[in-house]
Amino acid sequence: MNVSLPPLPAASGPGLQVWLLVALACGLDRLVGDPHGLLHPVQVMGWCIARLRGGAEAWAGDRPPALRAVGGGITLLLVLGSALAGWSLERLALVAPVLGLPLLLIGLASALAGGSLREAVHQVLEALPDLQEARQRLAWIVGRDVSGLSEPEILRAAAETASENAVDGLFAPLFWMLVGGAWWAWGLRAGVDAVPGPLALAWSFKAASTLDSMLGYRRGRLRWLGTAGARLDDALTWLPCRLVALSLPWAAGRPWACGRWFQAALRDGAADPSPNAGVSQAAYAHAAAVRLGGVNRYADGLRRKPVLAAGRPPADQEAVKRIMGLSDRLEVLWLVLAGALALLLSRPS
Repeated sequence: MNVSLPPLPAASGPGLQVWLLVALACGLDRLVGDPHGLLHPVQVMGWCIARLRGGAEAWAGDRPPALRAVGGGITLLLVLGSALAGWSLERLALVAPVLGLPLLLIGLASALAGGSLREAVHQVLEALPDLQEARQRLAWIVGRDVSGLSEPEILRAAAETASENAVDGLFAPLFWMLVGGAWWAWGLRAGVDAVPGPLALAWSFKAASTLDSMLGYRRGRLRWLGTAGARLDDALTWLPCRLVALSLPWAAGRPWACGRWFQAALRDGAADPSPNAGVSQAAYAHAAAVRLGGVNRYADGLRRKPVLAAGRPPADQEAVKRIMGLSDRLEVLWLVLAGALALLLSRPS
């Protein structure tokens, strides 16, 4: 059976049609972000994780092997369930496009956090020099203890969360969305309409990311219960993180520095316990010419993070804005490259 998405403006062939959907989703994310008061897919994932965790801990108790096993089960259920939900909306877009295409577009935009991240960081900057208000706004987007932070520490925290969450919240889901879009376009071209597509893969990634944010802690039962989700999130973020580090010099207008900055990001970020957070922050530190890292206070005590781009000046408001501007340009660059590839592959052989 020959299947295809309904004709979309300025698009011919499944590859360009799917690319246009992803590009529109990126635009919708930037324009709207995450509207307050509306149910978000991540909230649903979080609710499921909380319910599953309660039952899992009641059964496993304090037994590490049992906690690892049920943690793996929770991970499998949530990721496959999220993929199935995304795949169902993709199928709906094929069989009932009037209803399905808008829902698919909204679902794709919900997997991206570029707009909400930009808004949250800007709110912190706008609150300064009111330290109390800036701390309150910062507390919504960082895990560290913000009480007592000085203005330079607030600015460093804003710069670090803008750089780390650019990968976690924007470029990693966008990467998997583009991979799923290419896979879906291949299936549509081949007449196979059951292939999972951009939303199935993007929501699968968001499920792993949500599992990591809720269960991926090295304390108490979570040390074992959250292992599967944390490792899956690390694995799914590994390649997008390094692609960001490779492509940021282009967004910064310094393509000749690509190899040198990439090696510097890997070197500086290697000391971070996370295989991805240190690399993403280091990539932005070098591209934005700002020093990041140092001592952070968390609920369980002080942690010394590696110093990134040590020879650069500390974060100020302009450095935070440069980081966000880099993300804006890099998102456009990724979409342009993906669109060019879709156009090239759609040309008749």
